[in-house]
Amino acid sequence: MACEQLLKNVDTLMHLHAQGLLGGETMPEDVLIDVVKQQDLLEVLTLSMALNYQRNSYTLWQSVVKAYQDEKTKWIFQPKTVVSSDITELREALLLHRVGLQPNRHPEIWYRVAQGIVRSSPKGNVEGLVESVQFKIHSLKELMQNTRKSDFPYLSGPKIFNYWLYVLESYTNVCWKDRELITIAPDTHILKATVQLGLCPPTVLKGGAHDRQAVALAWEQVLKGTGIAPIDVHTPLWLWSRAGFPALL
Repeated sequence: MACEQLLKNVDTLMHLHAQGLLGGETMPEDVLIDVVKQQDLLEVLTLSMALNYQRNSYTLWQSVVKAYQDEKTKWIFQPKTVVSSDITELREALLLHRVGLQPNRHPEIWYRVAQGIVRSSPKGNVEGLVESVQFKIHSLKELMQNTRKSDFPYLSGPKIFNYWLYVLESYTNVCWKDRELITIAPDTHILKATVQLGLCPPTVLKGGAHDRQAVALAWEQVLKGTGIAPIDVHTPLWLWSRAGFPALL
């Protein structure tokens, strides 16, 4: 019975989201729409996502737009240009519009991800990377989380990796053949919403790797056989938490 009510609540949340009734329905990445050219979106989303860790997502993507629109810094979204650049030059470009906040760590991550893209892709870009795995998440996961994990710092982590897959699907023409493998990306808002719905105990709010893994697994199990992919509940849950959990009628 509890599971039945939970799924009913999930269905309500998804309908509220579809109708734009969860408040703040604009997602952080929406700021890129009609600003970043379609041919640049894959690189902008991928490189920037690697720095979307323990910071305000809205602020990050606003900084990304400023850097993209500035001819002096637009080059940071071109992996081949990044790997042939000087690290001091890259640092200055990343810090100028606050795409990067940490002067040493963030340029290093950006450079390594750009290098990982160039090394893993026949075309030297993200399009070539996803084409090389034939749009299969299983193969991409094996590449980025196992064989070449060191080439993709942060981006290869389960939370960012799964949300990145979802964002590529949502904002570009990437169409994954096995999208059901995209698990929910358990950030702070997802943890809170999961507890609010009663799916997991409040102990997961500690937010450790084990807690996040437990939440992701719980969503996989409860949605199994429903026709709903775990990642499809991410945005409704995220907005619901951010709105302060308005009552579900």
